[in-house]
Amino acid sequence: MKNKNILFLAKLPVPLTCLILYIGSFQVASAHSESCPISNATEEGQPVELNSNSFNAKKRSSFSIAGQTEQIERGLTIIHFNTVQKFEYRTFDTYSSEEACGQLVEILDQLMENNAIFAILAHDSASNNFLDLSEKLKKNGFTQLRGLKSRQAYIMHNFNGTIYESVNDTSEALTLEIPDNVSDERIYFPKVHYEFEPNNNRYIAHAGGEVNGVKSTNSKHALDANYKKGFRLFELDIIETSDGKLVAAHDWKMWARFTDYNGVLPPSHAEFLKHKIYGDYTTLDLKGINTWFKTHPDAILFTDKVNDPIAFANAFVDKSRLVMELFSLMAVEEASENGIQTMISQEPLMKIIGDKLDYLAINNVKYVAVSRRIIANKTKLMLKLKEQGIKVYVYNVNFDPGKDEKYVQENEIGLVYGMYADKWAFDNYSPKPSK
Repeated sequence: MKNKNILFLAKLPVPLTCLILYIGSFQVASAHSESCPISNATEEGQPVELNSNSFNAKKRSSFSIAGQTEQIERGLTIIHFNTVQKFEYRTFDTYSSEEACGQLVEILDQLMENNAIFAILAHDSASNNFLDLSEKLKKNGFTQLRGLKSRQAYIMHNFNGTIYESVNDTSEALTLEIPDNVSDERIYFPKVHYEFEPNNNRYIAHAGGEVNGVKSTNSKHALDANYKKGFRLFELDIIETSDGKLVAAHDWKMWARFTDYNGVLPPSHAEFLKHKIYGDYTTLDLKGINTWFKTHPDAILFTDKVNDPIAFANAFVDKSRLVMELFSLMAVEEASENGIQTMISQEPLMKIIGDKLDYLAINNVKYVAVSRRIIANKTKLMLKLKEQGIKVYVYNVNFDPGKDEKYVQENEIGLVYGMYADKWAFDNYSPKPSK
């Protein structure tokens, strides 16, 4: 959420309102908070739109208040209203975590005891045997929540002074107005602040960074523009042409769209070099990549897509300025054996059997890449990685409404080390770029 400095009104003797949403298909482990804790989004008479989608719906669940939309993750999301203008929310991954179930039940018990106004949404899958057996849910009247089946949509609210619940096998949607007498100063989901030291090595220019409003070009122009702005870490997507040459492009369909190329995909190396992105931006093959990094000796390359560490590291101009995101444990171990700096991607990280930190230490892994969508439910793991000096960078910045570079900077850096950023938005936090 956007506004962090809030003045609260004294509590009036009126009921509080609360909503719960059911959300799914996001792999998180415990309670999730977007740490807004309060948003000044609503105006009197503005409707609340609740959209709960089960796993079978194959789309994100969300809620909208006065034009501000928040997409939610797997599990149950509680939205608590302080006033008509202010709310807080948190997601609990009840599907995969009994600990999250217990936390949710306790919060609901407090909300009911305090006559709070709230709502609940489910996304993806939220059912858990812990909820079925909960005496507190039974006592408080959450009949359908206790009987929720796997992959069902669910909406609850108490705007009218009583519990309303609705369940559907695919999707549920509801639009209603926030009671105009809501006034509650209690904060159930306090914002957690993490200290960090400003450093421009916390920011990786995603696909070279944005250039003239265009993202994901992987172009020389993007590298040039974003180096001047302050980036020193640059991600490039590395893929192969039809004749086996390594080039920088996110994927061939996107490249064809960017260049108006109508031929067979993937193109040959020669064909790749003929085309500029939007007619203006110069594409990069491995020779071009090496030339650019040779002339920018303080820049570091982070690779994406390529999963052959030895071949690429041997071809790159300076292995000491190379960090390779790798997508299998076999590739991570191969890189470790050959002294290649490795960033383990989210999928293989989660597949590690046993102590993840021991595995990373044994294989000398100093970098981790994960989606920012999972970190609030993986805070214990994130903090353990931080304690061990492992730098976690989050991607999926700018994927969800309002979750841009500024949001991540103000709410999530410190829990994680840094981010993949499209834009340089850090002059107030990091050293000015060198000229």
